[in-house]
Amino acid sequence: MTATPDTRPAPFSRSDYKTLGLAALGGALEIYDFIIFVFFALTLSQLFFPPEMPEWLRLLQSFGIFVTGYLARPLGGILMAHFADRLGRKRVFSLSILMMALPCLLIGIMPTYAQIGYFAPLLLLLLRVLQGAAVGGEVPSAWVFVAEHAPAGRRGYALGFLQAGLTFGYLIGALTATLLAQVFTPTEILDYAWRYPFLLGGVFGVIGVWLRRWLNETPVFMAMQASRELHVELPLRTVLREHRLAMLPAVILTCVLTSAVVTFVVITPTMMQKTFGMTASHTFALSSLGIVFLNVGCVIAGLIVDRIGAWRTVMLYSLLLPLGIGVLYTSLIGGAHWIGVAYAIAGLGCGVVGAVPSVMVNLFPARIRVSGISFTYNIAYAIWASITPLLLIGLMPWSPWICVMFCAVMGAVGIGAALYFGSRLPRVDHAAGVACSP
Repeated sequence: MTATPDTRPAPFSRSDYKTLGLAALGGALEIYDFIIFVFFALTLSQLFFPPEMPEWLRLLQSFGIFVTGYLARPLGGILMAHFADRLGRKRVFSLSILMMALPCLLIGIMPTYAQIGYFAPLLLLLLRVLQGAAVGGEVPSAWVFVAEHAPAGRRGYALGFLQAGLTFGYLIGALTATLLAQVFTPTEILDYAWRYPFLLGGVFGVIGVWLRRWLNETPVFMAMQASRELHVELPLRTVLREHRLAMLPAVILTCVLTSAVVTFVVITPTMMQKTFGMTASHTFALSSLGIVFLNVGCVIAGLIVDRIGAWRTVMLYSLLLPLGIGVLYTSLIGGAHWIGVAYAIAGLGCGVVGAVPSVMVNLFPARIRVSGISFTYNIAYAIWASITPLLLIGLMPWSPWICVMFCAVMGAVGIGAALYFGSRLPRVDHAAGVACSP
């Protein structure tokens, strides 16, 4: 297997740090806008559906609207990626955060079921579709934008730092929801205070758009524009015709990344309350600690990419993923007092989240890079993120170790993909935007 790092890493300039910081901060604010919905799913179910409807059905429909955001990711990602490859990375990178912020702001001011009846949930559904389309364009565009700006030999660190910024958006959402619960009573939240996080998301979006206006187009795209090498036909058509081999590892690694996020961020906090009897406040404190160490793990993974190569790093963290989750569930099942330490170890072990983007940006040449990543990543993420939670929750009564076993399987998949594809696929030269021999 061939490692892919550059031999002489270039230092980050002041401009590089500004670009990376603005990209990561904007991504965190956009992810906040997308995820804040789930923290208020129960409240929204009471506000946007008929009061005579059974509570379980209202909550189910509320989560159904949330999941629709995931299902809308592929379409939005494909459309926005097309323009990113044709018109420029920066334009779409800025458009995605605007498309996320405006629906978030509108949710904060929109009327409820009591005021407009069934138009309320329909409007809420439409706004979530727009948000799903936005996040589908954000992540692939952000990966490409940062990778094409980063100095040679430092792209792993840049992408790891970006991933840390994106996952930090989850923490901002959790902290906001917790603060709101402490300041307002449940009645006040149901009456009016539920609107504040969404209004705040709109403000975050405006800040994000303002910040991204200071970003410059990537040197790779400007070089293609200057040499008139921009793609003429539909970029996705080229991806499907000429780069089918690269699509398979992209899908596989997206599933590995998604499995780490779903298991660590979504399923485990739920299981801590339902299966292991922890209070919501204790669960939140531990999961917040875990997310902080997930952020750190992403950055560390990026640094390792620059030292040993992207594929080898994916292999390493595919091994660490089940080990970290295993330590966490050993502490939970055994009732240990060191659960916080275990959560931190698991967060570091989920560093595959920070390693996968370095492989993804190397799979496709620059002229169709955003389209190739967006098509594979968003379709795989939408399907896998919809199936995995139901699978794990359904199997949890069978064994409390199910999450560990699941991560062991996905870790094996990641190792197998690294062994098989790492030596067979060509490496992309970011400066030239073309494939090189492995």
